[in-house]
Amino acid sequence: MALENLISITFSDEELNNLNQSITMLKKALHGKTVNLTPDQRGQYGRIANQNKLIVDKAKNYMEQHPEWIPRFLDKEEFDRDFTARKQIETQVQLLENLSQQLIDTKTLLDYDNYTNALSFYRMMRFLAGENEPGAKAVYQDMKVLFKKNRVQSIDEGDTDSEE
Repeated sequence: MALENLISITFSDEELNNLNQSITMLKKALHGKTVNLTPDQRGQYGRIANQNKLIVDKAKNYMEQHPEWIPRFLDKEEFDRDFTARKQIETQVQLLENLSQQLIDTKTLLDYDNYTNALSFYRMMRFLAGENEPGAKAVYQDMKVLFKKNRVQSIDEGDTDSEE
């Protein structure tokens, strides 16, 4: 009985080339406009939560209605530029996050398919090694080291290797 294949896709050279060109175009469009924070900086600055976005939006609205109330030390023009750019980027981030998650999910299914097939191959090598199939024992021994001894492995693996 054949194993269930959860996903089957291929990319042509042209499709991969188009994808790489698109990513390169994105990098060029963002060059000089984005930053990479260190993990410490990410912790320092954090992310603005939805409640805080409401505060920013409300403050902007009131600043528009009452410009005389804006503190002198606050650069309203810079605030407006940051506000506009944040909104523009936020839309793009959502689109890219959706695409990224689709790629991650697709890779997850491909990894699962590959792993279950690799385990089936390993089990066959174990069987063939036990049957003294020429060359099978060397392959089995080489793969066996990838499994920790006495570890209770997943049901998919169905092998603890402890009996050997």
